[in-house]
Amino acid sequence: MTTMTELHQAVASEDYDLVEEIVKSKRCNPNQKDVDWDYRTPLHWAAAKGQADTVRILLEHGASPCLRTASGWTPTHFAAESGRLGVLRLLHSTHAPIDTEDCSGDRPMRIAQIYGHKDCVEFLKTRGVQSVPQAGPSQRHRLGGRRRGMGGAKERNRAKQTC
Repeated sequence: MTTMTELHQAVASEDYDLVEEIVKSKRCNPNQKDVDWDYRTPLHWAAAKGQADTVRILLEHGASPCLRTASGWTPTHFAAESGRLGVLRLLHSTHAPIDTEDCSGDRPMRIAQIYGHKDCVEFLKTRGVQSVPQAGPSQRHRLGGRRRGMGGAKERNRAKQTC
């Protein structure tokens, strides 16, 4: 089983200079999934943390914005969850998928609604993303519990899909 790579660690610690050094020297595959963290790639981490410059350099060095976690999340889902409008704009500008359903049928706009990121919801709406109903408290709880787990075999197989 593969665990967090040096590139994952550099992104998670928000060390842009080290990320740049690693991707330019091709020491790590930017699409490597970390099985200990829901099959996240370094791009998932950078999107969640709102690191637009890191997202940009990862994309420039072959990171795929289409790769999914075990629960079906793309980098766009993570940016929407944490309210990272700059990252959403960047992902959209590179033609990354911004309306992909996760394993439970939730799209990034729905995730942004659940977490109250109105600016992200508006941005996604203006980009022609499908509207979703308002989320209630039980849906927030369900989302939080689902995303952090490893999921079943069906979710792991779906996580292997790319666009």
